[in-house]
Amino acid sequence: MRPLGVGIQLPEVERVVPWPELETMVREIEDLGFDSIWVGDHLLYDTPEGRRGPWEAWTQLAAIAAVTERVTLGPLVASTSFHAPAMLAKQAATVDEIAGGRLVVGLGAGWNRIEYDAFGFPFDHRASRFIESFEVIRRMLAGERVDFDGRYVTVQGAELLPPPRPGGPPLMVGSIGPRVLDATLGHVAMWNAWFSWYGNTASGIGDLRREVAAAARRTGRDAEDIEYTAAVLVALPGAVGRDSHDHDDHRVTPLAADRPGAVADELRRFAEAGIGHVQLVVDPITVESIRRLSDVLVILDRG
Repeated sequence: MRPLGVGIQLPEVERVVPWPELETMVREIEDLGFDSIWVGDHLLYDTPEGRRGPWEAWTQLAAIAAVTERVTLGPLVASTSFHAPAMLAKQAATVDEIAGGRLVVGLGAGWNRIEYDAFGFPFDHRASRFIESFEVIRRMLAGERVDFDGRYVTVQGAELLPPPRPGGPPLMVGSIGPRVLDATLGHVAMWNAWFSWYGNTASGIGDLRREVAAAARRTGRDAEDIEYTAAVLVALPGAVGRDSHDHDDHRVTPLAADRPGAVADELRRFAEAGIGHVQLVVDPITVESIRRLSDVLVILDRG
């Protein structure tokens, strides 16, 4: 009866969370009936409280895969800028094996310059670099042996051994950039929007989904073959704000999660707008917050 999938994004910029607490969160998310767990792929943030950085995404995903059995998991989204594309494909295939085929490979071009400069990654031509990386990643995860000689990426005879599962894990793109969409919508199983891109409302995501569906049709893709997903900002009592250094994040109003019925109603409107899955970005993100949000699932499941 649940009208759409509901997942949780684990802590990223909010505070330092050690693995024992993360593991408790992960187990609660699965036990309470949520559908998915997501990890941001970032390295460093500059916040008013000082510099912060999350744990490395793919290492977390491997650990999450090992301690769960049912939930879908994935990066929201993996920056191709931080990984050689053939190595990212290798990491994804490995995590998917540990997870027993539960991985979604979310991919994006990145945006936060501070981490590029700090870790020595080039910040220029991100869309062009992404497009070349995406070509290599998708072909390798599909089981191909890949030769590619681009401006930014070169591989010779790159293949995944042991091989990935037949067809590879599903790909998801997180972008509204026209060039990135043109390069990816013909191949991905899913598309994702961050909450600031559409104003964190069902009406906003409906408008954006229609634009992306039109872009998919221009590539020759049946737009209904793509699952449309959206990150949704929710706030509980004790929320302190989520400062990711992306100023657009501050321009949206979070859903008030102390009213689970109202949140469930809005998520139903997301489903009516064509969204198949949401990733809840929770403020504050704690074990107790996750438990309280499970009330939303109960209401959704009643139909």
